Amino acid sequence: MLDTKTVQDYIRTIPDFPHEGILFRDVTTLFRDPRGFRLAVDQLLAPFVGQRIDLVAGLEARGFILGGAVAHQLSKGFVPIRKKGKLPGRTIEQDYLLEYGSATVEMHDDAVEAGHKVLLVDDLLATGGTAEAGIRLIERLGGEVIGCAFVVDLPDLGGRKKLENMGVPTHAICTYSGL
Repeated sequence: MLDTKTVQDYIRTIPDFPHEGILFRDVTTLFRDPRGFRLAVDQLLAPFVGQRIDLVAGLEARGFILGGAVAHQLSKGFVPIRKKGKLPGRTIEQDYLLEYGSATVEMHDDAVEAGHKVLLVDDLLATGGTAEAGIRLIERLGGEVIGCAFVVDLPDLGGRKKLENMGVPTHAICTYSGL
């Protein structure tokens, strides 16, 4: 029998998490299923096949899982972009805005070389603040983000528009309206 499930079929929705009124899109159920996980990895990289990619960067934390798998599939290196204070070597940092306040992400200062073509991967695109910060870090080291790939896009929060306004092609496998 042919499996006709889509990536979206493997994602569960948890109401009222982390706050009342939020529908949380949980990709851990996607990761747990070998077919679903393979399908997601293949679909994340599909739009970028044939393009030069030197590195895959992943945003903490689920972007590490997805980005590592994409990097493995492409036989490329992986670069983690982490929350401030989590990397052991010399880093550069980038602040970004949250709904209430700000946060900081970091990357090792030798993680990307000038001219590297980088694919940025994460599980979910909401406001785009974390992805924008990741792009800025890569660009500060002379790299070029050739695209961003996400499993889930929440277009009502404006992240895709923000990244595309930066000139970065943005791909998402699933789209959910609302919060």
